[in-house]
Amino acid sequence: MNDPKGKKIEPHVHTPVSREVRYKQEVLFLKRGILRVDFYDDEQKYLESRVVNEGDVILLATGGHGFEALEEIEMIEVKQGPYAGDEDKTKFSGINGDNLNMK
Repeated sequence: MNDPKGKKIEPHVHTPVSREVRYKQEVLFLKRGILRVDFYDDEQKYLESRVVNEGDVILLATGGHGFEALEEIEMIEVKQGPYAGDEDKTKFSGINGDNLNMK
């Protein structure tokens, strides 16, 4: 959001609306450290990797992803819920560190 000085957002509550969540999305806020994020398409094909630094925020909206902590990290992860346990993920073999496509 980008509002001018003095712009007001009226007090409000959010009304209950039934929603169906088919794919989980997540937001990561890296509070401390350095994290490598590996991105995959929906068919689990490796695309590229990026480095996320302290203070960065990343939205993981589609496709697959994997992580490697390049330094000790502390992060906040926000997802839709409730968590479905093992039914919530399909794990697969990731990229070998020797074959990274760093962007």
